[in-house]
Amino acid sequence: MRFLAGTLATTVIVYALACLGLYLLQRSFIFYPQPRRSGLDASVMKLQVEGAQVEVSTRALAGPDAVVYFGGNAEDVSGSLPGLATAFPAHALYLMHYRGYGGSSGKPSQAFVFADALALFDRVHATHPNVVVVGRSLGSGVALHLASLRPATRLVLVTPYNSILELAKQQFPFFPVDFLLTDRFESWRYAARITIPTTVIAADHDMVVPGRSTRRLLGHFRPGQVRHVVIPNTGHNTISDDPAYIQAMR
Repeated sequence: MRFLAGTLATTVIVYALACLGLYLLQRSFIFYPQPRRSGLDASVMKLQVEGAQVEVSTRALAGPDAVVYFGGNAEDVSGSLPGLATAFPAHALYLMHYRGYGGSSGKPSQAFVFADALALFDRVHATHPNVVVVGRSLGSGVALHLASLRPATRLVLVTPYNSILELAKQQFPFFPVDFLLTDRFESWRYAARITIPTTVIAADHDMVVPGRSTRRLLGHFRPGQVRHVVIPNTGHNTISDDPAYIQAMR
């Protein structure tokens, strides 16, 4: 009995420590800050936000139209500049490096990323009244939240999820993720508020964001609100390599 009691106590302690570790390290599972690539033909805009300076890779272009882009959790968004320039040749481009990414100061969190995205939109919208908001992977949640609060003209979501909470529960099924996770990125909460034309682009072999998560998100939009495009023979990280990706974004 003593042996069993000791084993049970040890198991409880180990499990509790694992929960604590998961709680303390949770943002390291969500955010993978990347440096900005060198040698790309892009200028950088400095955006002063609460407690940090966020850098934005840009392609300046006069006129009313602009694109604001939010990337994946391990993406250097400056690398997406050529593809976006091809998809939106007549638009000015603004690609936000999250806090801790690409020269931006500070540390990322859901609250900070959401607030910084709103600040960037307001800055861009002051000179470009027609703003297309594009979000990929993690950035799809940022883009959805933004579009639910600001007058964007169009929304494009690439490999979007229903919620990070839902994905985390699948990845860590033996932990009380509902109580541990702080940054939930619950995109479904904002989908019903979207009234602008929306395109969802998904990969048919996405091993990071399962198709069922994207379909659950689609169920929260208003009927007929979304054009859903699935790019065949692509994965989560290779979808942008297919020429159909640029065409779908257009």
